[in-house]
Amino acid sequence: MEKNTDYTLKDLIIYYLKLGTWGFGGPVALVGYMHRDLVEEKKWITDEDYKEGLALSQLAPGPLAAQLAIYIGYVHYKILGATLAGIAFVVPSFLMVMGIGYAYVSYGGLPWMQAVFYGVGAAVIGIIAIGSYKLTTKSIGKDKLLWGIFLLLAVVTFVTEQEILWLILLGGFAVWFAKAPPKWLSSGNAITPFIILHMQPVATESKLWQIAWFFTKAGAFVFGSGLAIVPFLYGGVVKEYQWLNEQQFLDAVAVAMITPGPVVITVGFIGYLVAGPWGAVVAAAATFIPCYLFTVIPAPYFKKYGKHPAIKAFVDGVTAAAIGAIAGAVLVLAKRTLTDIPTVVIALITAALLFRFKKLQEPLVILAAALIGLVLRLIV
Repeated sequence: MEKNTDYTLKDLIIYYLKLGTWGFGGPVALVGYMHRDLVEEKKWITDEDYKEGLALSQLAPGPLAAQLAIYIGYVHYKILGATLAGIAFVVPSFLMVMGIGYAYVSYGGLPWMQAVFYGVGAAVIGIIAIGSYKLTTKSIGKDKLLWGIFLLLAVVTFVTEQEILWLILLGGFAVWFAKAPPKWLSSGNAITPFIILHMQPVATESKLWQIAWFFTKAGAFVFGSGLAIVPFLYGGVVKEYQWLNEQQFLDAVAVAMITPGPVVITVGFIGYLVAGPWGAVVAAAATFIPCYLFTVIPAPYFKKYGKHPAIKAFVDGVTAAAIGAIAGAVLVLAKRTLTDIPTVVIALITAALLFRFKKLQEPLVILAAALIGLVLRLIV
């Protein structure tokens, strides 16, 4: 892999600072911008390198767009490039959610802010529903096994109101064993991958340690697009630890939708609500460090092993399970959020608009929903 002398590491950092500042549209849009800008227009990265980075980002757990940015930084500038590209991409949106978190904590009890999030929360349900639909139709196709895994996780997530990580991993192993069974399967020498899921958090009462442990698991075990982290966060933040209530959680998802950069940056907002600025820093770092490691460590070996049938089958199974969990989470959140006719109407109109107009930007929908919420509350 020869170094392209047409750009410097500084050029790449400036590019990712800009993309992180006004790159709206979620993970699918962001990876599209990178291909357009870095492959087609600037020609800093070859199409082959881009596709390999995208494949690795889809294979590993963590936020898709952030991992692709890290991989592209690695292509010509190795560890330093990967580190600085990842930081440059995430920092702008992190600073934005910190600012929004401060305003939310300071003024969240005011009627006008409650009115804004009344409309926004309903719109978020519509946005997540369409995102789930697109992910399902694109990723699962007509494969009956993948559909079975999808439906199982959707039902389990809806009934239990939490994402069960070992069941998602089990989905990956089911497809692996069905489509590309390993040779050691018959020998019984399987090594369980679930040990870490049963490890106990660090023995301390500190809330920052709890935040660090929970969000490390979020970054290490959540596969799929940015929306894939929503059911996992809901299960921990609302159900297990009860750090936030239902409305605060939906507000956190909304903040992720209205800010540029990776959707997963909502963890910074959640961390801020739970434990202030340090909570935001710890939550963001704990989420992104695993995805950084999952990108830079296998990067040198991915050319050789990335297309192995067993790896592809495992990823297909995990992806189907993760998408099923998203669908189940949409139903759970909808049940608790759409409590009157106006919220149901806002959610349905949001979903219909996004389905009909493919290029409609979510931040515009969120802004419109916020204004509608204000008007409705003023009328009431």
